[in-house]
Amino acid sequence: MSDRHPRAAWRRHQEGPQVPAPPDSSAEGPSVIQATLYRDGRKVSSPATLSETYRQLREHPDGMAWIGLHRPTEQELHSLAAEFDLHELAVEDALEAHQRPKLERYGDTLFVVLRAARYLDDQEEVDFGELHVFVGPDFLISVRHGAAPDLSAVRRRMEEDPDLLALGPEAVLYAILDAVVDGYAPVVAGVQNDVDEIETEVFGGDPAVSRRIYELSREMVEFQRATRPLVGMLHGLMAGFAKYGTDEELQRYLRDVADHVTHTSERVDGFRQALTEILTVNATLVTQQQNAEMRALAEAGFEQNEEIKKISAWAAILFAPTLVGTIYGMNFDSMPELHWAAGYPFAVLLMAAVCTSLYVIFKRRDWL
Repeated sequence: MSDRHPRAAWRRHQEGPQVPAPPDSSAEGPSVIQATLYRDGRKVSSPATLSETYRQLREHPDGMAWIGLHRPTEQELHSLAAEFDLHELAVEDALEAHQRPKLERYGDTLFVVLRAARYLDDQEEVDFGELHVFVGPDFLISVRHGAAPDLSAVRRRMEEDPDLLALGPEAVLYAILDAVVDGYAPVVAGVQNDVDEIETEVFGGDPAVSRRIYELSREMVEFQRATRPLVGMLHGLMAGFAKYGTDEELQRYLRDVADHVTHTSERVDGFRQALTEILTVNATLVTQQQNAEMRALAEAGFEQNEEIKKISAWAAILFAPTLVGTIYGMNFDSMPELHWAAGYPFAVLLMAAVCTSLYVIFKRRDWL
């Protein structure tokens, strides 16, 4: 890829009038972030439209075009495909977001899908963006879906280093890879802080922590899908160093990016494992808390039952004299022992005997 291969530029120069014209500039405006033409690592011009970019690149077949787009229209991508001979499958993928990170080679053109990430401090969330990059012998096209990544800093840095930019589109691709991977570092730091806070909340008994663990676990699944395929992609690029004559400086560049990706991927795997363990611990603590609450309820129910037993026992004891007194308190003349001289002492002794007997029975059964 580091060879300039002027064949595509020569073909466009020869067949330029046959290439379909792109949409009018008013349609291009919202999605074309910047189109710049470089020559020997230095900026030549910044065409305002795609059609102007095509024209100037034909006039400078030894130049390089760097075209940045944000959510382009189907007409714009088809125009780019016709001009730069992009494969229809790659164009179809670029039109649709939610692609997995991957690296595909179509002849002289590389198609790269990257998932960028940024940490939103206010929401304490990870926001993911998607970037599709077409890399040819004399052009680089970046198609961005989402707010991240912002490639303006990459463009400025490359323009400040003409020697590196002069290495061609491959150097720009590696710079974009480096920017995307460097963007993972603040995300890792933010997630680490979230994990520490979650651990504190778990052992503090916060009931809302389960939802936060679940949401962060889902974000880590997305983060893992963004970083894990990059490891294989970068090793695939490194495997082609000898075949495509990659510059030594770019080789060192890519190896450094691969090291950072590997480190980030390992951190993300660690986060997922930690969150799984935290979720298990939280479930255990919640179960223990529920068991403690149930035990407390059971103890309260037992104590309440004991009180009810005591009340019932005393109610039964007091019921006997109440019954006797109520019966003999009736205004009837024909009642047994009513005119008996010993009737009153007998009734009192009977009530006392019944109450004593009930007391002894309830006491033996631990109701009193």
